[in-house]
Amino acid sequence: MCVMVEVAVEHEVTLWMVDDIPVRMFYAGRRWRVTDIPTRLRDSIWATPGEPSRGLYGWRFQATDEAGEAVVFDVYRAETDWHVHHCYV
Repeated sequence: MCVMVEVAVEHEVTLWMVDDIPVRMFYAGRRWRVTDIPTRLRDSIWATPGEPSRGLYGWRFQATDEAGEAVVFDVYRAETDWHVHHCYV
């Protein structure tokens, strides 16, 4: 069973990329390794009808921490850094 968890607390996110594709992440004090093929998300995933494009883009990927816990993350890039929008456990 997959449950979406709203991220209410903003944590620092560091995302490492290889060929512009996420491969590792540091989030909420934990190291995560991307363990599937990331899916590119476009602005429309966060936009509401009639709202102008904000130029957001992001990724959805499964990542696994050092303890073996796997979580699916939706991350997006703001002007200078990355943010976790949703996570699914």
